[in-house]
Amino acid sequence: MAPSKNAEREAREARDRLRRYTARQSVHARQVKRRRRDNILAVCGILVVAALATASQVFYFSSGPGRVVASPSASQTPAAATPTPASTAATGQDVGTVPSASIAEGRTWTGTLTLNDVALGITLDGAKAPQAASVFISLAKDGFYTSKGSTCHRLTTSDTAKLIQCGSVNGDGTGDVGFSFGPLENVPADGVYPAGTIAMARGADPYSQGSQFFITYEKTTLDTSTGGYTVFGSVTSGLDSFVSQIADVGVATASGSSTPSTDGPPAVPTKITAVSVK
Repeated sequence: MAPSKNAEREAREARDRLRRYTARQSVHARQVKRRRRDNILAVCGILVVAALATASQVFYFSSGPGRVVASPSASQTPAAATPTPASTAATGQDVGTVPSASIAEGRTWTGTLTLNDVALGITLDGAKAPQAASVFISLAKDGFYTSKGSTCHRLTTSDTAKLIQCGSVNGDGTGDVGFSFGPLENVPADGVYPAGTIAMARGADPYSQGSQFFITYEKTTLDTSTGGYTVFGSVTSGLDSFVSQIADVGVATASGSSTPSTDGPPAVPTKITAVSVK
């Protein structure tokens, strides 16, 4: 017997309902899959951002401009003086082949450090800072400071920090000299570095000292919270000429900016043109 029209209609409606149900299930499955994929991508994105942020911090302290001096600013104030030993203990270790601390012979060295055509008379303290003085002497005698490490890439002119920084491999505060060393030596307990101080620059780790150093051309106060900076010498003459010819000209204005900066490359490009010690 042929099926009735009602039966045919009910069969069609049943098939339509099945198709709609199947379609809804398919759409739902795609939505669930898409949400799962989006969640995975979002988590990956967060992890990538976190990794990049961490990497940038590591780069800043190990290779970038932060390796040199603790970013001084006009807002810094002198820290309270606290007793510290002559050589500050620190976690970490030397990396690479560090010049022997015996090179400085535990004595005072004299010499000349010429920036452009400004000759600065200098003394190095091989007794109070034997390791840092030995590194400087070794690099100077090897010609590093008049070749690879000749550029003075940073000048600061803030109210509390007035210094010039030199000795990076790439001339911009970056580069690997092949070793780093510690611990800190002969650090001012109060964070005050008188005019003419010659000190080792470094990053966050006290064992990140290398080839870079800075010279203060006026009294400078730096943060003591990370241990301070190794003082290994002083300028005995020529500082007035340096101030008038280089420091007073100030920091180079960044491209596209009309606001003078207090921390950056010197407006007068400055290089170490000669260095001698004995």
